[in-house]
Amino acid sequence: MASEEDPTVAAAAGGEEDELQTPGYKAPAKKSLDEIQKLDQDDESLVKYKKMLLGEAANAEMLDEGGSNVIVKSITLVVADRDDITLDLTGDTSQLKSSPFTVKEGCSYRLRITFRVQREIVTGLVYSHATYRKGIKVDTEGFMLGSYGPRKEVHTYMTPVDEAPSGLIARGKYVMKSKFCDDDKHVYLAWEWGLDIKKDW
Repeated sequence: MASEEDPTVAAAAGGEEDELQTPGYKAPAKKSLDEIQKLDQDDESLVKYKKMLLGEAANAEMLDEGGSNVIVKSITLVVADRDDITLDLTGDTSQLKSSPFTVKEGCSYRLRITFRVQREIVTGLVYSHATYRKGIKVDTEGFMLGSYGPRKEVHTYMTPVDEAPSGLIARGKYVMKSKFCDDDKHVYLAWEWGLDIKKDW
């Protein structure tokens, strides 16, 4: 189910760790929000730029929900002319695999990922998933979401348009093993969910 627009994803040894490969990208040195705010305080243009980049985080108390710095809220299947189907990722995700999305074969769809950064800037945020059918990996996809500053509101990322497989052989149940991590390979959430490809909705 990979789109031609997707970045290249390479499967690491063992098959479970799918890492997004971005040629030439080097993770920046980590600095706390406080350190960033104190840098170049005598440079007025940089101070303005940081305020624009950090928004409310530059001068306001941030909402802290506990847990990790990045909280993945939900993943939503978006299909034109149909109601969105959303999976809540804030609770127990262990049962999501047993309640798969139903997807019509050959339909175009996107995934909308909703998350919140609550304390420090996160760099090189990546969403990836491996697709399995009957226990065999059939596809991998990865998306470089970018870097985000903390704020009270959620961030939203939409994947490029993808197309569900079609044909008699393609129909059936698929398991998606998803992961949300940063360029330090820190995993904020890993979960499994399902797709059921059918002839019709």
